[in-house]
Amino acid sequence: MTEQRIELGLSASTPTSGGCGDACGCGHGAAASAPSSRPATDELRVEGMTCDHCVRAVTEELSALDGVEVLDVELHVGGASIVRIASTGAADETALAGAIDEAGYTLAR
Repeated sequence: MTEQRIELGLSASTPTSGGCGDACGCGHGAAASAPSSRPATDELRVEGMTCDHCVRAVTEELSALDGVEVLDVELHVGGASIVRIASTGAADETALAGAIDEAGYTLAR
């Protein structure tokens, strides 16, 4: 099995001061009542992806969905690839599955 990781802009921010700050959303460094501005993150398992073209096809379809800000694809040839999506709100599972299907791949359940 060949594994390839392709990052498409998803990055974690680490505060310069001690503690978590708002970077992880746990509230250690912020007041408990302060809302988190951190995007919602979903992790999907996608079957059938084998190359960079596959990654681009899935990325293009998912990026077209409302609220999707950043994607990170961890390609696993011969297995389920991992797609992480940062979005402005909770993702609609039906829309995600439809976008993956439109790209020609299968959302693993």
